[in-house]
Amino acid sequence: MSFWEIIKMSSAALRGNRLRSLLTALGIIIGVGAVIALISIGQGAAKDISDRISSMGSNLIMVSTRGGARLYLEDVDELLERVPTVTAAVPSVSFSGTAKWQNKTYDTSVEGVNEAHPEVRNVQVETGWFFTGEEVAARAKVAVIGPTVVDELFDGRSPLGQQIQIRGQFFSIIGVTATKGSSMGRDSDDMILIPITAAQRITGSQQVGTIYLKAKNAESAPLTVAHVTSIYNQKFKRENLIRVTSQDELLSTINTTTMTLTIMLGAIAGISLLVGGIGIMNIMLVSVTERTREIGIRKALGAKRKDILQQFIVESVFLSVSGGLVGIILGIGTSKLVSSLAQWTTVISPSAVFVSFLFAFAVGLFFGVYPAYKAASLDPIVALRHE
Repeated sequence: MSFWEIIKMSSAALRGNRLRSLLTALGIIIGVGAVIALISIGQGAAKDISDRISSMGSNLIMVSTRGGARLYLEDVDELLERVPTVTAAVPSVSFSGTAKWQNKTYDTSVEGVNEAHPEVRNVQVETGWFFTGEEVAARAKVAVIGPTVVDELFDGRSPLGQQIQIRGQFFSIIGVTATKGSSMGRDSDDMILIPITAAQRITGSQQVGTIYLKAKNAESAPLTVAHVTSIYNQKFKRENLIRVTSQDELLSTINTTTMTLTIMLGAIAGISLLVGGIGIMNIMLVSVTERTREIGIRKALGAKRKDILQQFIVESVFLSVSGGLVGIILGIGTSKLVSSLAQWTTVISPSAVFVSFLFAFAVGLFFGVYPAYKAASLDPIVALRHE
């Protein structure tokens, strides 16, 4: 018997029990779909976080406090003087505030920075200009706002020259930043930038929350981290009071973590593929029992043992492969639906699609061997007597 005839007979047998075949393949469909969808969501989250960190600036190093240590504006000058691999530094003070213009109010994030902020944090001003070092030193009440704030307060009209009120202080708008977009539910354009000296006056504190440093290049970043860490360990006579993290180090840590989570999600979803495989084996065993007399007749008419073996294996693989193809469509569709409804970034990985489909094929083959072997091993005389 040719292999093409075996395929036609297997297809006819499965079409004879359409509902049962569909329910049997459902486990594979859900398994493959879940694997693809969860991996795409996990990889999308990793890409979103990486893009957000990369958008913060290039060759970026972050200095922040933990424990009882404190940072001040003087630390910025000290680091620029003592660390030759640092080209620019930005002190940062952030707080939530309500911006008011005329009769409109909007809750947003306010960040106090200095004139080096655009260079260090990769911020571009689309209209207007950024405040200068002289304005920072003079505690000038000027502000650069994001596009989201423009939309919320000014309905898209030009805000340049207008005054907004933040915690009782009036600030003149001198610039609007270029659009960066949203990532992981956070709007990068929803912020107001003001001179750090003005921010310290509003908060009533001379402390600095974070200092952002720009290294000369990516190669000098590890040396810069070590140098800054050494300075603060000597300054405070205790280690680990200041956290110094490079952008590359942060990206590496986050990518490792998200990759681990993605693999775990894929593995959990892959369990349903095994469950689907067990379902295929169960149905194929039932099918062997139901078709015992048919198998006996075929053997009596000259069908060889390998013909029976091949037919049942083909039926099992056909169920898993067809379920895998539908599962791929389901997984891709689910990923796009999640991206559309939840505004999450999803990344469809061709390797994840291929591996999940290959795994579905292997599951069908593995769990179809035993029922096929059982069917091929039936004694034709015993099979013919079966009722």
